Amino acid sequence: MLFINTRPQDRAEELSHALRLAHIDVVDLPLLELLPQAWSEDLSALYRQLPDAQVIVVVSPTAVQIGMAYLKQSGITLDQLQHIQWIAVGDRTAQALAQYGISAEVPKVETSEGMLQLPVLQTLDSGQCLAFWRGEGGRMFMMDQLKQQGMQILNFVLYERRCPVFTQQDLANIFSLLEKQKQYAMVVSSEAGWLNWIQLMRHQKHLIAKGHYLVLGERLYQVVSNYKKNQATCFNITRLTDLKTDSILQKLVVVQGNT
Repeated sequence: MLFINTRPQDRAEELSHALRLAHIDVVDLPLLELLPQAWSEDLSALYRQLPDAQVIVVVSPTAVQIGMAYLKQSGITLDQLQHIQWIAVGDRTAQALAQYGISAEVPKVETSEGMLQLPVLQTLDSGQCLAFWRGEGGRMFMMDQLKQQGMQILNFVLYERRCPVFTQQDLANIFSLLEKQKQYAMVVSSEAGWLNWIQLMRHQKHLIAKGHYLVLGERLYQVVSNYKKNQATCFNITRLTDLKTDSILQKLVVVQGNT
């Protein structure tokens, strides 16, 4: 079975390498690229408020990289943030924070819903302050939930997410490859990536129907399921609780066995 690796380029290599070692054909086709937002007075003002936060939620290794660079630019030091509890969306993000000597809480399910179940967020009092280091359009659900609980949110939009130009330019080759497949598999790790995929394939819905989609978390599973229902199409969906390479390999073994 063909596997389409849709992870951003800087996060795709480990998974693609492991799949090829397992004799699974892989095509790298990132659906998102992450571009830093320029430093601005708005970001400067947010960083000045950061020592008032009780929690910082960091949503990706890219958010760590850009957030720390801008932290230095702001003149705020990590010593000023020692009282803060850090939350990382997954192990890769936690590892990126560990390079700065920061120990972060990681949810069992690497999603907004998973993070909301962490004890540190369950015990916050109304009015306390949380900061989000994130990309444009990401984690809106989680922020909205916390706002409804009366939390103050510092919203650091550190990068924008867009569909890579080279992915769009390679579509003809992808269409040709998928036409030859009985079925293919793909990880769907974000709603933005899924929306980019169905936009790219808007004139090739029969190819969408050939996919077996490994979907991260319950909310995204419902997004993909709703598309399937609303478009009256038929494809398979499997939930993932994390994006670890071993977890994806295990699911693919099951998918291949059912093919």
